[in-house]
Amino acid sequence: MKIILALCVLVAAVSAYDTRYDDFDVETLVGNVRLLKSYGHCFLGTGPCTPEGTDFKKTIPDALQSGCGKCSPKQKHLIRTVVKGFQTKTPDIWQQLVKKEDPHGEYKEIFTRFINGSD
Repeated sequence: MKIILALCVLVAAVSAYDTRYDDFDVETLVGNVRLLKSYGHCFLGTGPCTPEGTDFKKTIPDALQSGCGKCSPKQKHLIRTVVKGFQTKTPDIWQQLVKKEDPHGEYKEIFTRFINGSD
């Protein structure tokens, strides 16, 4: 269940499908726990969203359900990095995201394969 998101994180969806975010500074995001928490609260609907956060939030369900099937290799890297950041640095927010985005574990296997993949 730990590996299911939104999102993905930026999850899930860090710029999934929209190339304008391909150069998003993911290292700054995961390196700043306060900023990561802010994005997490945006995704959960419990805090304000930046314009980027709003865009990312919209792509979480599809990226989760398809294992980021429409993502470019760059976008897959960004999403994997953010998801791993949530998992290690804000596990409480990660668990809330998992519960919100995949409450019945329907996409756990697909998303786990994606997160652990190398493509």
